[in-house]
Amino acid sequence: LAAHLLTGNAVTVSALLVLGLVVALGAIGFLDDWLKVSRQNSRGLPGRYKLLGQATLAGAFGYLGLQFADKNSLTPISEYLSGVRETTIYLGPALVIIFIIVMVMSASNGVNLTDGLDGLATGASIMTFLAFVLIGVWEFGQRCGLTAEAGCYAVRDPLDLAVLAAAFAGGCTGFLWWNTAPAKIFMGDTGSLALGGAIAGLAATLRVELLLIPLGGLFVIITMSVLIQTGYFKISGGKRVFKMAPLHHHFELLGWEQITIVIRFWIIAGLCVAAGLGLFYAQWVAK
Repeated sequence: LAAHLLTGNAVTVSALLVLGLVVALGAIGFLDDWLKVSRQNSRGLPGRYKLLGQATLAGAFGYLGLQFADKNSLTPISEYLSGVRETTIYLGPALVIIFIIVMVMSASNGVNLTDGLDGLATGASIMTFLAFVLIGVWEFGQRCGLTAEAGCYAVRDPLDLAVLAAAFAGGCTGFLWWNTAPAKIFMGDTGSLALGGAIAGLAATLRVELLLIPLGGLFVIITMSVLIQTGYFKISGGKRVFKMAPLHHHFELLGWEQITIVIRFWIIAGLCVAAGLGLFYAQWVAK
């Protein structure tokens, strides 16, 4: 935003939409954190209201992302499904909005579940944001209109989105200095919901929606551990797969030091991000 103000260029719609989603989800998280602090207990915003708020904001983001076509008829979000790039599978506005809702809610709650050990979610988020920086810069260099290549990227505002991802990565890096064990500051729901929204918003606007699975691989693994634990507990009559969920607490109960868990999980996150970037580049090479 500062760069645009200094140069006199207009801020792009794609970046503003992602920023709006981040601020709005952060507001829900702030309300939840504020209620917990003011009541001096863990009773924050009721879960159903939190999920309803997330779904409403994600739906608004999806709807607005299908508006504001530029001179090339590109909107911030496509009506086509995107994997490592936009595919030929047409979803239509309704399915796109539903898909965006699922993606935003999954990402924001995934980061929230991962934020259980000092620095864990922050470090993993930095890696994901840096991947989006590389993807955005690459798409900008190979965008349709600049190159006649058949495999050009029809993405709106990729460079601005890359800059935004870099800003998120930089902000998280500064935060991580104080968030590593023993943490001096904590992100709470305010930060975790906002970061998850940023990750999902960037994936949608950069047209790499399904690539979010490997790029956010650690968040997927942590979320799956909770779903597996909950599902197995219900169908088995009280038995558990893990000693405790989310997964990082399982290893805590096994006697692992917190710093050991965080570093090893960061390694897993890094490998997942590397796999995602490999898939992205492999598709370009194979085009």
